[in-house]
Amino acid sequence: MEKVLEKKTIELYSGKYYVTCAFGGVLACGLTHTFVTPLDLVKCRRQVDANLYKGNFDGWKKIYRAEGFRGLYTGWAPTLIGYSFQGAAKYGFYEVFKKKYSDLAGEENAHKYRTTLYLAASASAEFFADIALCPWEALKVRMQTSTVPFANSATEGFQKILRSEGANGFYKGLTPLWARQIPYTMMKFASFERTVEYIYKSLGKPKEQYNKLEQLGVSFLGGYIAGVFCAIVSHPADTLVSKLNNVKKADGESTLALSIRLTKELGFTGIWRGLGTRVIMIGTLTALQWLIYDYVKVYAGLPTTGSSGGDKKK
Repeated sequence: MEKVLEKKTIELYSGKYYVTCAFGGVLACGLTHTFVTPLDLVKCRRQVDANLYKGNFDGWKKIYRAEGFRGLYTGWAPTLIGYSFQGAAKYGFYEVFKKKYSDLAGEENAHKYRTTLYLAASASAEFFADIALCPWEALKVRMQTSTVPFANSATEGFQKILRSEGANGFYKGLTPLWARQIPYTMMKFASFERTVEYIYKSLGKPKEQYNKLEQLGVSFLGGYIAGVFCAIVSHPADTLVSKLNNVKKADGESTLALSIRLTKELGFTGIWRGLGTRVIMIGTLTALQWLIYDYVKVYAGLPTTGSSGGDKKK
């Protein structure tokens, strides 16, 4: 199995290296978010209407009875497209910015202030990743939370929003999306890198002394722990994004004014509604994403993310 995982080495920080990381991000984010669409579907609908379902199982049962298995995957197409775009930019640009900021800081400062470096690199990457994601997130939420079927396909839904609202219909949730995703990604990458570092220290041997399968196991565990923190940090903004994409602005109302109005309407309890579901979803999601991403890197002959070894500046 070890031989299957090992391939010819790609030079670190080369163009091919960054393309490989971006491709790993496509698989890591696109596939995992699509896989958990049934969880996301119930979560989004409960954020918009708390009385719709009693819980996840009640939601799945009602959706399956009314719409069949296909209904459980409502919104899967914009999810796959949007999060594939986002994943490419998130992971690809993270590696770009991590190297860039490391070079600017110098090797000694980059290691000393590595947590700050992780936070800065991930925030920079997510800024661009969300611009790619936002139109598809708007479509996904609209398809999942409309009281009557919004569209029969992603293409139909995309054209429907474009005709009725123009480009603003796709990007009115961008600021709340940044508010949700940038803290989420900062926590995702920084906590993962430091958690992996802590795991190897606790195990008592440096990363290089473990085989690739064991290193991937560490990536999965570190990813799950990081995912729990991510869900908590980003949940209020996630609730607001779900509401924003399902409520029309009043005449002359700005996105900021609408956001403030909805936040007041939701209240403290409402803004945290669905957190339990999201912790399970994001924990599993993040663990699988790091596992897939690091598997792609290992398959390409690259080191896994985090701790010592190849991730240090050469």
